[in-house]
Amino acid sequence: MAEVLLTDIDGTLVDSNALHAEAWRRAFERFGIQIGMDDAWRQIGKGADQLIPTFLPEPLRARLETPLKNYRKEIFHREYMPRIVPFARAHDLLKRVREVGLKIALATSSDPEDLPTYGRILGMGNLVDEASSSGDAKRSKPAPDIFAAALEKVGMRPEQAVALGDTPYDAQSAGKLGIPVIGLTCGGWKRDDLLAAGCVEVWRDPAELLHHLQESVLCRPNGT
Repeated sequence: MAEVLLTDIDGTLVDSNALHAEAWRRAFERFGIQIGMDDAWRQIGKGADQLIPTFLPEPLRARLETPLKNYRKEIFHREYMPRIVPFARAHDLLKRVREVGLKIALATSSDPEDLPTYGRILGMGNLVDEASSSGDAKRSKPAPDIFAAALEKVGMRPEQAVALGDTPYDAQSAGKLGIPVIGLTCGGWKRDDLLAAGCVEVWRDPAELLHHLQESVLCRPNGT
């Protein structure tokens, strides 16, 4: 059985992927770059260091990257963060994971200053042992840095962990460390996409995972 759950937040525990995508779409539009909502959504889960090069050509990056990130952060905090809500039973899932004896560490591409807000939205309180975010990593997902930082903070090895996420980037990131990944489709990705990226099992949302927790890789001996 695993000893620690490394969990993403956006699109996994809280319903925020569409809000992030719209904030990024508006930020690029502000600087004259048109991207579709679907195109933006498919990049959510990456940090800005991985997302921006997808849409911003190299000649423009040095000039526009910083103001673009600053504008995106401003409008997201002002207009979108107040609209974030937790997925049904997300808090109960974290509570149950602790009750069965696992530690919990957050592994998110979010800005570190956003973590207290997410904590309040989810009512995480003392359920979470450690947290890693964009401030702990040189490269965001799908690079493995954020999951590696979470492991180091919680004092665990990859073979002791299971990861939870909602995007192929979560699966790729944790998979590079040999960590099995549970996927959730509530963030907008399809089951087949998550399995193809390396998820070992896929559930609809935190509520369904909670209902099936005992049969999940989280609770099976040796993660089998």
